[in-house]
Amino acid sequence: MVTELGHFALILAFLVAIFQTIVPLVGAQKRWSGWMAVAEPAASAQFLLTAFSFAALTYAFVTSDFSLRLVTLNSHSAKPLIYKISGTWGNHEGSMLLWVLIVAFFGAMAAWFGGGLPPTLRARVLGVQAAIGVAFFAFIIFTSNPFLRLAVPPFDGQDLNPLLQDPGLALHPPFLYMGYVGLSMAFSFAVAALLEGRVDAAWGRWVRPWTLAAWVFLTIGIALGSWWAYYELGWGGFWFWDPVENASFMPWLLAAALLHSAIVVEKRESLKSWTILLAILAFGFSLIGTFIVRSGLLTSVHAFANDPERGVFILMILGFFMGGALVLFAARANVMEAKGVFGVVSRESALIANNVLLAVSCFVVFIGTMWPLVAEMLFDRKLSVGPPFFNMAFTPFMVVLGLILPVGAMMPWKRARIGKALWPLRYIFVLAVVIAGLVWAMQTGRSLIGPLGAFLGAWLVMGAAADLKFRIGSSSLGRLLRLPRADWGKAVAHAGLGVTMLGVAGLTSWQQEDIRVAQVDQPFEVGGYTLTLTDVQEVEGPNYLSTMGFIKLEQNGQMIAQLRPEKRIYPVAQMPTTEAGIDYNLGRDVYVVIGDPQQGGGWAVRTYIKPLTNWIWIGSGLMAFGGLLSLSDRRFRVAAGNRKTAATPVPAE
Repeated sequence: MVTELGHFALILAFLVAIFQTIVPLVGAQKRWSGWMAVAEPAASAQFLLTAFSFAALTYAFVTSDFSLRLVTLNSHSAKPLIYKISGTWGNHEGSMLLWVLIVAFFGAMAAWFGGGLPPTLRARVLGVQAAIGVAFFAFIIFTSNPFLRLAVPPFDGQDLNPLLQDPGLALHPPFLYMGYVGLSMAFSFAVAALLEGRVDAAWGRWVRPWTLAAWVFLTIGIALGSWWAYYELGWGGFWFWDPVENASFMPWLLAAALLHSAIVVEKRESLKSWTILLAILAFGFSLIGTFIVRSGLLTSVHAFANDPERGVFILMILGFFMGGALVLFAARANVMEAKGVFGVVSRESALIANNVLLAVSCFVVFIGTMWPLVAEMLFDRKLSVGPPFFNMAFTPFMVVLGLILPVGAMMPWKRARIGKALWPLRYIFVLAVVIAGLVWAMQTGRSLIGPLGAFLGAWLVMGAAADLKFRIGSSSLGRLLRLPRADWGKAVAHAGLGVTMLGVAGLTSWQQEDIRVAQVDQPFEVGGYTLTLTDVQEVEGPNYLSTMGFIKLEQNGQMIAQLRPEKRIYPVAQMPTTEAGIDYNLGRDVYVVIGDPQQGGGWAVRTYIKPLTNWIWIGSGLMAFGGLLSLSDRRFRVAAGNRKTAATPVPAE
């Protein structure tokens, strides 16, 4: 009965979304206040109905209701509770229901906290957001219904994909979707502004917190996915340029560009056209990511579906929203005339350079991701674009971005002198070069990536600190604590990027690998550490069988850790997984994977020494924390641009 109510609630939410799309948009066009006012209660109703529908599906998973087809295909009675819950979104249909829940949630947030918006703009934002909901409600109800019943329920289910039975993957999709769907709000604001016929500083102030929230969630989601791939897949890497990884990384890059571009709109009323275009493209790339994951055109270890028909539906959604928004963008070019004038050397110019680098790097990733498909369709050739291409094509843009970030942050608005901006950074530059030189001397004969990463990491971290010092001048340290949180957030996020760059460079340049047949109780040396396989046991888990190795890790005769790498088999799904044994450390990880038993005795063991690996996720955490600090700035909680929104908006022609 609960699932039937959930299904009815989903259909009702669909109808409410249709109502919310039509009535407020017509009301805004006609200036009918009553019609515009229905947007807010409709947004709340849509969210509550969708939340009930999602709760009903979660209840079916938790209670192992195998009369529901989705539960049978993705759950099992012996599965731990946390994975029964995460199984709700660990499949195509449930994940799309989570998607529309988040669409409705962001729309409701705009209704609840958008009181400072002009009524027509608020109505249009909520109307466009509801239109996105309509498209995905239709997609779920007509192609991906999660509430389908089975005529003859089985005794038990077929279990969730074992790769998804992990705490990291339980949290990864919700955070990622909050980022993906959060960019729909930036899109809704962009389209609403085009319909309104007005793009000004107040609009830039309003769009920034929504974009910032989406970027923070994307950062956390991507970091969780990277961490999961690192310890779960047993490949020993943190990023493989997999199509699904790229699908989340591309909107992250564009969201970062949009954040910086919106600052220029807010402060200087420049870059209006570019900022609107970025808002459209950022959400467009989120839809492209959805298409990649669910169409089956590009394979991935963690794609949700392999169904070209459903992929065509998503492609139609992408074409409608992107095509419609771009046509409207072209038609409204006259309302986006820039007002602010700035010199070639200025903070505005530095932010433009930032935008160009991020946007071009995004399109490099897009070309590398889609080129195998294009080559097969047009030239009938099967190609593989792997890490070598991405590393060579993508890395230079990030290097240049790292170089200009501290300088751009120190420049004043409108007009600057490059020498004056560089002067406070002179000692930091010299120190960063010295650090790079020391690294080069210590790693003679190795790659240049290590010293370059050390330089960029030191340059960005110390540059962020110098920016804070520059802002307080000769004032006391108390003034530092009173700086706006947005300033602190920017510094922490830039420093986090530097820490991540240093971690990536360290892992890439100095990793050591050893593959051998390890005999029980026979120690072997890897990178200054002594490892001894002391035992291998068959262990039974809640819903899996494990071959677990016990490996003693020593250095200089002292015991450091007992590592327990595993090879698991999930009997219901008949699928193996690898669980690496890892000794985490701030300076390095010792990463061990156990393989199959060998004919002559012993076990295949793969060992890695991974320097600075955890700095990658520490840096990601700092970037997300910096975003949260900025988001907590009181200026984002005050009605944006009240003075500027007092005037009546220009009517749409």
